[in-house]
Amino acid sequence: MNPDDDLLPSKDRKFVEALGRGLEVLRAFTHGSVVLGNQEISRLTGLPKATVSRMTYTLTQLGYLAYSQQLEKYQLDSGVLALGYAYVSNLRVRQLAKPYMEEFARRTNTTVGLTCRDRLSMIYVENCRPAEVVSLRMDAGVRLPLATTAAGRAYLAALPVPEQAHLMSALQAKYDEQWPALEASLQQSFEAYQQQGFCLSVGDWDRNVMAAGVPLRLADGTVMALTCGAPSYQLDEQTLRTSLAHQLEALARDIESLGV
Repeated sequence: MNPDDDLLPSKDRKFVEALGRGLEVLRAFTHGSVVLGNQEISRLTGLPKATVSRMTYTLTQLGYLAYSQQLEKYQLDSGVLALGYAYVSNLRVRQLAKPYMEEFARRTNTTVGLTCRDRLSMIYVENCRPAEVVSLRMDAGVRLPLATTAAGRAYLAALPVPEQAHLMSALQAKYDEQWPALEASLQQSFEAYQQQGFCLSVGDWDRNVMAAGVPLRLADGTVMALTCGAPSYQLDEQTLRTSLAHQLEALARDIESLGV
């Protein structure tokens, strides 16, 4: 069972099953593979192969998938790019926050990211870094795990209890035997957020990465997450905890004051 299934909307009479299945086929390509065959898509989505075959054919005709005769597999096509670009380019918070993020990145010599949630992942919609920084290249569209990154932890920490509990339940299903240790780590992050206003990921996602995250609350009630980070050889935990994380929290408040 895919734990993401718990995050799907309720199947009521207004829910168009065929459309939902088609979008699930497109989402299969977010699991890391550039090209997928119908059988692989069926395995990832849980949809019957016959259904997948009809969906991939339709999506190819509409320009959302491209078929490789040589590989006998599919990959995302320009129609998906157009939709993603339209979303990112019209995201007002991204446009207004970028100058602030660029200045913060230059001043602190860290990578600064703006992320939103997609199911059990956080996705970069903007990323700023100084010109001399060649590591931590997180371009728009890159996905991060919700449970182990500073972005994900900050997002979870800021949610109302019912929403947080719903996502925690889905994470428990995903991580299974790893969950007790991960849950304890998340609870520590939530306590830190309540006390200090930020969450850390000190080697939890990548043992070579130090990062802080703070939630960003938009005027319409949407929650995003703002992060800053650097390789562990460049940034130590004490500096992150006692200085940069507090500066990042102030940056988030400055961006929120713009009324985005």
